[in-house]
Parts: sequence; C-alpha cells; structure tokens
Amino acid sequence: MSNIILHHYPLSPFAEKVRLILGFKKMHWQSVIIPMYMPKPDVIALTGGHRRTPFMQVGADIYCDTALISDVLEQMTPTPTLYPEAVKGASRIVAQWADAMVFPVAMGYNFQPSGAAHVLTNWNPEDIKVFVQDRATMRGGAPRMPPADAQGMYRSYIRRLANMLDQHPFLMGDAPSIADFSAYHPTWYTFRKVSPLAGIFDATPNVPAWIERMEQFGHGTHSDITSAQAIDIANAATPLDVSKEPFIDLHGIALGKPVVVTAESFGLEPTHGELVAATRTRITVRRHDARAGTVHVHFPRVGFILKKDES
Repeated sequence: MSNIILHHYPLSPFAEKVRLILGFKKMHWQSVIIPMYMPKPDVIALTGGHRRTPFMQVGADIYCDTALISDVLEQMTPTPTLYPEAVKGASRIVAQWADAMVFPVAMGYNFQPSGAAHVLTNWNPEDIKVFVQDRATMRGGAPRMPPADAQGMYRSYIRRLANMLDQHPFLMGDAPSIADFSAYHPTWYTFRKVSPLAGIFDATPNVPAWIERMEQFGHGTHSDITSAQAIDIANAATPLDVSKEPFIDLHGIALGKPVVVTAESFGLEPTHGELVAATRTRITVRRHDARAGTVHVHFPRVGFILKKDES
C-alpha cells in the first residue's frame, strides 16, 4: 500500500490538480476527506496552522502547496515526467502563471451569482454563509474580483491556452507537463462544476477538448482512511532526516531557531515551528503536536514568507 496520503475534498480545484497527477503517474494513494472550511482541527494538528487544500502527508512529513507536492511526486515516480527536459523551465513558468493568475480570475468568474447558485445548490443557507465568510478570511479581507472584470481576463487567458494548443495536444508540445496540470484545474472547474457558465469556451473548442484529454489520466487508485488514522500514522512515524540538506540562509535565521511561515497571499494562517532546513527550493520546520507527535512541515520558497518567531 502506498504511503502517500492526500488530504483534500472533491470540489477543490487544486486537489484535482494533484489527483490528476497521481493518475498520470499511475500511483496509489490514501484519501482523507477534510472540511471545506474552518474549523479544521485535524488539519491543524498536522500542519500547525496552514489550512489550504490540498496537502500531502508521507508518514510524519507534511508537504504544503501543490507546486511542492508535484516536485515530491516527481521524485517518488520520475516516469512519466512532469518536467520534460526540452521545456523544463518554460513549463514551470506557465504552471506558476496558471496557478497564480488564471486560477483567481477563473474563481472570480465561476463564483458570480449564477455560478455560485449552481455550485451551492444543495447547501443550506447557514453553510453558505459560513463558506462565504471563510473564503473572505482566506483572502485577508481583500474583495473578490468583480465578475465582469474576471470574465474579460478569463477569456483572454483561455485564448492564450487555445493558441498554445493550436498545433499540439498539450500546452508545451506532444507530451503533458506540469503546465497542463496547473492550467487544467481552474478550467476543469468551469467546464465540469459550473456548467451554466461553460459557454465561455465556445469560441475556443480546442480548450474543452484538451480538458477531456487530460481527464483521461484519471486519479490513479486510492483507499480511504480517516483524518484520525492519518494523525495516528504521523504519530507512529519519524520525519525524514534533513540534517544533511544544504543550508541556504537568505533570512539571517540559524537552523534550530523558532520561525513562522505564512503564505504570501490567500490562506494567511501561520505555521510556527523550529527551522530545520532551508534549501534552494524549500523550507522545513519541525513542530510537535499532542496528537500527531513530531512532524516536519515542508513549504516551497516560492509563495511563502519565512520570519523569526517573535511571539
């Protein structure tokens, strides 16, 4: 049985990105369904504060952010690759653009009143109220993009994707790359989860054709476990030894010092812990939880802020 545990929920676009990568690589994983909104006590027991979905657990190691999760899955199963050699750098750039630029615009479009009514059609009013407030908190109080502006930008981004697909089945050529998986999840959400608004693809039929092509990878195979079982797995495990990792100090913070890590934007809840690794691409903090035991929480450098813990 695989030791990969994905903490996610079915409607999460970023979780769909990882699920599809698991299918692309034909991997087996364990599934923990987590709440869509706070409180998330079992999530916090493992991450220490970070609450964005999804995160991945391997024993007592917790990996946050889908960019880092993708890299870890690539290390575990290098073939088929997410990073074809000829487009390795370019595919990462397109992936970052899709995750950071296309996704929020797509969500601004998807959650206009008619889209939100479709997605939340079976929800009771109190749950909708809590969900809306939760997402406002995740945005740090920043207003959601107005639907008209989101639609204009989203149409532009979709045309760019269509241009990239004019001559090839995938964004970067004849083989899929991380760019495809990052651009897939926001467009998949519109196409499959907000069908009343899927007409935005009418002028670019090669984009929904590409979405359907990507869907053929599936989600691999998985078994279900509970969040309590995942916490027990963490408690019984020992985190990876990171003491031999090259230490790249860009903050003037020594290893072993208390630190706090927060997302640069969206989902700003902090994770406190002891800095145990800072490599070229990631930051690792050690923390102890009464239920989960000692865990290492890993973050990518891109998109996260590291500070001394002054509390």
